[in-house]
Amino acid sequence: MRAPIGDFDTAVPAPDCLDELTAPVADAVRHWTGAVPADRIVYVETDPQWADTAVFVEHYGRDLLGKSANCVVVAGRRGGETTLAACLVLSTTKVDVNGVVRRQLGARKASFASADTATGATGMEYGGITPIGLPRDWPLLVDPAVAELPYVLVGSGRRRGKLLVPGEAFAELPGAVVLAGLGV
Repeated sequence: MRAPIGDFDTAVPAPDCLDELTAPVADAVRHWTGAVPADRIVYVETDPQWADTAVFVEHYGRDLLGKSANCVVVAGRRGGETTLAACLVLSTTKVDVNGVVRRQLGARKASFASADTATGATGMEYGGITPIGLPRDWPLLVDPAVAELPYVLVGSGRRRGKLLVPGEAFAELPGAVVLAGLGV
């Protein structure tokens, strides 16, 4: 199979390579119910040394920069309560944590979750966190620019490998809210 974006040596429909994914991601693909068929989610094998966005696009192609998204875990706090959420924005933008995210979560304070919190709560590797397979009770805040792309390159749950996902699929994930102004 040829990858729908980018130039990768290995591209496989995600349902055909569940062993390459972390348990929560494989589970989400296995039980996929979205309008976008699961076989349109494509796993591409990549080298973990190139996992971070800046070096990834240098190695795999600069044209991927505008088609890549980062999924970051944030913690919103209010009155001793902490709410974890994930934010999905284009790699060319930053998450408006102290404005849009804080207001959406109804938090007094919001910040990026620590690496230990993010990996422990998701069951995914730091640098590979993906919106597919997140805890079902988490809010997933999606920038409209991500949801509008035909295909988006995101983490696979591991530093090795990425997922190519139709942007519209992110708006259908559990807890998803498409939120204008999320990426700045």
